[in-house]
Amino acid sequence: MPNFLITLIGATAIGKTALSIKLAKHFNTEIISSDSRQFYKEMTIGTAVPSLEELKAVKHHFIQNRSIFEDYSVGQFEKDALKILKGLFLKNKVVIMVGGSGLYTNSVIDGLDCFPEVSSQIRTNLNKQIENGEIAILQKKLKVLDPESYNTLEIENPHRLIRALEICIGTGKTYSEYKNKPKEPRNFIPIKIGLSAPREIMYKRINQRVDIMIQEGILEEAKILHKHKELNALQTVGYRELFNYFDGNYTLEFAIEEIKKNTRRFAKRQVTWNKKDETINWFDFQDDPEEIINKIEKLMEFQNINN
Repeated sequence: MPNFLITLIGATAIGKTALSIKLAKHFNTEIISSDSRQFYKEMTIGTAVPSLEELKAVKHHFIQNRSIFEDYSVGQFEKDALKILKGLFLKNKVVIMVGGSGLYTNSVIDGLDCFPEVSSQIRTNLNKQIENGEIAILQKKLKVLDPESYNTLEIENPHRLIRALEICIGTGKTYSEYKNKPKEPRNFIPIKIGLSAPREIMYKRINQRVDIMIQEGILEEAKILHKHKELNALQTVGYRELFNYFDGNYTLEFAIEEIKKNTRRFAKRQVTWNKKDETINWFDFQDDPEEIINKIEKLMEFQNINN
């Protein structure tokens, strides 16, 4: 029997955590979290980490295992997750992975593209141009240096634009040349399970979650973290808005509404990202977990027959 990595996918507040617990109990296995917001031990309420009861019910990995003062990249996460999976598959042929960070999830399933190191000064110079409002100039430059990336990347996204340009400038080759090269083979078969809900229900669940976070004390949590607001780990929805409140830029009421609005926008981006993946098996968030388990077992059986 091959190894299976069952991955739960879906927008924030859709119910992935609760389902992951049920699946892990059914398959008598453990859970890998690929939610990059939940890695940090100083961020609990604002990242909706599993409750103490949920953490006790099933062993989780990558939940609050890092500090906001540590640099932690998606590349390092990929390496760490594969190492843990190797050990878990010695005990069980099935492991559950759950999280809302598409890039981190895909890094484990598919692997990351491998790019060479380039001078940090190149990125510094490109960032200065962005700060000076020269994004259109950089977009034209990418069109000349790498037409394929110009036509396929989100060139309105400064981070992605700079990443492509720094590779072009630093290596003399195109960014697209380094994309989609063969990756290191995985020792598991991925089964992707997606949870969906009508947009109005999804947005209602998000608003309710934010209200619960306020009741549980995210204001106090954010106040403690406020002095470290420039850290990369804290550039996330739920904290940025409250930092603006502490700085006198927002009223508390406005900050809370901004958290809700920005979380809804984040969920919309998650839905758009996930829709591109035709390998996801979709279920309504209210579907019976037994129905989902039956589907997973049929998919596993099919893979067993064909391997």
